[in-house]
Amino acid sequence: MKEQYEVKRLDKPVDWTVEVPGSKSMTNRALLMAALSDGQVKLEGVLFSDDSRHFLESLVSLGFTVDINEPEKTVTVLGCGGNIPKKQAVINVGSAGTAARFLTAMLGFSDGEYTIEASEQMKKRPMQELFTLLTGVGAKITYLEMEGHLPVQICGRRNPKADSDQTQTDGKPLQLSLDISKSTQFLSALLLISPMIQQGLDIHITSEKTDGSYIRITRKMLADAGVEVKYDRKNYRVAPKAVYQKNHYQIEPDVSAACYFYAAAAITGGRALVGHVQKDNSQGDMKFLDVLAQMGCTVTEKADGIEVAGPAEGALKGISVDMNDFSDQALTLAAIAPFCNSDVHITHIGHIRGQECDRLHAMAEELTKRGITCTEEPDAITIKPGIPSPGIVSTYEDHRVAMSFALLGLKTDGIIIDNPSCCRKTFENYFDLLDKLS
Repeated sequence: MKEQYEVKRLDKPVDWTVEVPGSKSMTNRALLMAALSDGQVKLEGVLFSDDSRHFLESLVSLGFTVDINEPEKTVTVLGCGGNIPKKQAVINVGSAGTAARFLTAMLGFSDGEYTIEASEQMKKRPMQELFTLLTGVGAKITYLEMEGHLPVQICGRRNPKADSDQTQTDGKPLQLSLDISKSTQFLSALLLISPMIQQGLDIHITSEKTDGSYIRITRKMLADAGVEVKYDRKNYRVAPKAVYQKNHYQIEPDVSAACYFYAAAAITGGRALVGHVQKDNSQGDMKFLDVLAQMGCTVTEKADGIEVAGPAEGALKGISVDMNDFSDQALTLAAIAPFCNSDVHITHIGHIRGQECDRLHAMAEELTKRGITCTEEPDAITIKPGIPSPGIVSTYEDHRVAMSFALLGLKTDGIIIDNPSCCRKTFENYFDLLDKLS
């Protein structure tokens, strides 16, 4: 792909019917669950991207038998009942936050010794809460660069060299405390590896935030596989001897990816239908459809997917919205905010400063460079209506910055996306698809 991509300005409303890749969140959860199952498990509708390939390569490096069929979008994993075939290995999680958190938790509760490597981007992202918890239950963590961050060497708590006494459980569940204010992936990781903890698991959440859309995806997938997670608004409990009992996963389309096409319909006054997205999809970004409806769009569920129709002439209403629970779409809303008829105020998104980049600052910086007035706060942003000026959008090696800010160019001449190939992380043919549609 070229180092820069100039977005084609549209001279009429979009009229699009598109298919998007499978959900990254569900793909990587299903891969871990398959590896911890006992026997062969097949995944269909799998997302193939940088993140999922790093997850797959890590499983192979750990000795799992994995059959990959990219054209058919399927993966078959031979699970080993909570055991890891290789007792010593090196894995590289790249920039994948899910792979980093999920696999670290699995290795921390294993009986092996491993090295976890990562990209420069992932090395900057928070991991300390998970490392502290794993150390507390007996795993040994050796930091290879910066303390509290990847890369690390990890000796699992079931390894004889670890500090954990596995015999002293007194018949009680393993008691853990966890702060999830920086990332709910820490909690999802522990719930996903609960079949490795035969005594059962009781997690007390110490942060103000105790739940979230991605945690609900995790709980639903576990329930569908026969593992019930009880939640009382502060504690999560998994009964002893949990076992995954599912040998087939159908991955939903990635609603996060679908939202870029829905947003295009919103700002152009056109229509976009994304195939196989339905209202019973479990992903948190479905809430973005409610936001678009409040802004004046019409959202219709059809047999082949959900369709969004923008208001005539793209006359979107401004909005004030708490996006804490579906913050991946904060960038999308920020990118279409200049085309609204009043201010857009996005709140409770301070945690996105610690993602692939400081996303809150990135949206303020890039909109300001394009002549749009913004007010950046520690946990929020206000964006005023305006006409974006032409220019280059920096993407900070962040796929969501690249995909979101391409929307500016559908209504403005001369918008150029720098480093469009960063979309390989989750949607490697995004700009190819945009070319075909335009």
